[in-house]
Amino acid sequence: MQARKILEDSGVNDSSLEGEVLIRYVLGQNRAGFFSNLDKDLTSIQSENLLNLVERRRRGEPSAYITGHREFYGLDFKVDPRVLIPRPETELLVDKAINLCRSFQLSTIADIGTGCGCIAVSLAVNLPDVTVYAADISPQALKVAGENCAVHGVKDRITLLHGDLLEPLPAPVEMVVANLPYVKNVDLSPGFEPELALMGGEEGLDKIETLCGQAGGKLRNKGILLLEIGQGQASAVKTILHNAFSRAFIEVIKDLAGIERVVYVRLTS
Repeated sequence: MQARKILEDSGVNDSSLEGEVLIRYVLGQNRAGFFSNLDKDLTSIQSENLLNLVERRRRGEPSAYITGHREFYGLDFKVDPRVLIPRPETELLVDKAINLCRSFQLSTIADIGTGCGCIAVSLAVNLPDVTVYAADISPQALKVAGENCAVHGVKDRITLLHGDLLEPLPAPVEMVVANLPYVKNVDLSPGFEPELALMGGEEGLDKIETLCGQAGGKLRNKGILLLEIGQGQASAVKTILHNAFSRAFIEVIKDLAGIERVVYVRLTS
């Protein structure tokens, strides 16, 4: 049976990224191989494997968990239910962090709530002279992050820290980057991803508020804080920041969809 036929019969669009990911996983091929083999007959074992994967996807399991991989910032990351699946919009956070590090010649960054380590690893790969700390409250997430650090050859340049937000940092850093849980508890639906990585409290801002309260002793003078936020949260987050930092430059950055996605804070003293 053809891969295209299996996807069509199962209601998965073969032109979608998900359809491509599943076929490539079954065939063990790159993207070019995917297009060249889409109309070729699969072996009985390949057909059975693809049908099983498609059924798992139809039941709601994310394709990244099915294959165990997700691309982020041009790099391949191992993911499983111990960690949140990286989102494309988070690449904006990494873009801003890299540009600011280069502009201000920073040497120390902390990625808070690192999860699979996609932000920390992306920063380390693109900023070879920067020391990176990656903290998470989940020991299981840190195991996944450690594996991704090793795969990308930055294990010796990223220090993994277990603890709550900024607390485990051994010394103040020049930049803090954080993609923290910002989903309102009431909006959280049961799913495959870890609730710990999503649940942000009544208004989705609990973790952000706690981090800002900790920043005084963990962020250097004239340090930089970058936060990813949810849609409609910019005003409330700016209020939290103004209360936490009496003197700071604050800018909200929109993503490609026009959603206020990243908050850039630079302390002025």
